[in-house]
Amino acid sequence: MAKESMKARERKRAKTVAKYADKRKALKAAGDYEGLQKLPKNASPVRMHNRCKLTGRPKGYMRQFGVSRVTFREMANNGLIPGVKKASW
Repeated sequence: MAKESMKARERKRAKTVAKYADKRKALKAAGDYEGLQKLPKNASPVRMHNRCKLTGRPKGYMRQFGVSRVTFREMANNGLIPGVKKASW
């Protein structure tokens, strides 16, 4: 499990990105790069990092399911993900 402070930081970044999205788009369209620099650093979507929705793990993130590879494997083995089963041949 990730530290609660790290998960909270990512949630805060997501809120900031959403808050400034329209303003960033307008400044980029106008070519006002000085105005972009005056926005908070965390207003840039590039600074966000994908994390597992259940554990907060930052590495091994599977975008299609929104969880880490470890959590995905546990859920698949328990039959919690529809249409996914362990391969055997």
